[in-house]
Amino acid sequence: MKEITSTQNPYIKDLLKLQEKARERKKKGLFIIEGKREISLAVTANYVFDTVLFVPDLITEQELLALFNENVNRIVISKEVYQKVAYRDSTEGIIAVTKTKNFALDQIVFNNKKPLVLVAEGIEKPGNLGALLRTADAANADAVFIANPKTDVYNTNIIRSSVGCVFTNQIGIGTSEEIVTFLHANNIAMFATTLQNSNPYFKEDYTKATAIVVGTEATGLTTIFREKATQNINIPMQGKIDSMNVSVAAAIVLFEAKRQRGF
Repeated sequence: MKEITSTQNPYIKDLLKLQEKARERKKKGLFIIEGKREISLAVTANYVFDTVLFVPDLITEQELLALFNENVNRIVISKEVYQKVAYRDSTEGIIAVTKTKNFALDQIVFNNKKPLVLVAEGIEKPGNLGALLRTADAANADAVFIANPKTDVYNTNIIRSSVGCVFTNQIGIGTSEEIVTFLHANNIAMFATTLQNSNPYFKEDYTKATAIVVGTEATGLTTIFREKATQNINIPMQGKIDSMNVSVAAAIVLFEAKRQRGF
C-alpha cells in the first residue's frame, strides 16, 4: 500500500488544488470529502470513490473496509499530510477523493406523484446553499433545483455546512429558464417567495405537486420566477426588518407544505 509522508508530494499538491478550485474539480471530475459521516452518506448515495487517504493512528483499515462497499484504492498518510489537506479541524483521519455526478435536469426522477421541490436561485454564499440542502433533507423534499448557480456544489464549505446533505438530496442544476420550463412540463406549481404581488405563504395550497422558490436576501428572485410563478408568496415579518436568511425562509414554507400534507 502506498504511503505519503511529505506535504510537498505532487499528489498532495494536486489534492489541494482540487479542494480549492472549482475549475480543477470540473476538469478532473473529482472532489474531496472529509469525515466518516459525510463519506458514509456518499456511499449510500452510490458515489464512486477514486482514492481514500487515511491516518492509521486515527482510523484502522478494518474501519475503512466496514465503511466502504467497494475495494477502493487506499493511501496511508501521515498526520502532517492529513492536517495539510483537511479543510476543517477534525481528527477523524480520513479523506476520500470522489467522482462527481451529473446534475442535469433530465436525470431527475420523481417517485412521488406530487413532488415537493425546493428551488434556490442565484445563491452566492456556500454556507447558505449548504443550509438549504440541509433544510431540504430535513423536510424530505423530493429534489433541490439550483438555478443560475454562483458556487460549485462540491465546494468544501457546502459539503461541510450541509452536513453531507449534498449526498442525501436529489439535485438538479440549470438556468432559471430551464428550471421554469422543467417545472411547467411536469405540472409542478411554482410558489415564488417575493414581496411583489404576493400572498401570505400560509394561505396557499401545497398539497399538489409544488416547487418552493427562494432567492438571495440581497436581490431576491429574478423576473422569470416572479412572473411565471403560480403564485408569489411572502412570510409576514413581525419585527423591524423585512427579510430573513434564505434557509430559514425555505424551512418555514417547506414545513408548512409538509404540515398540509400530513407530514
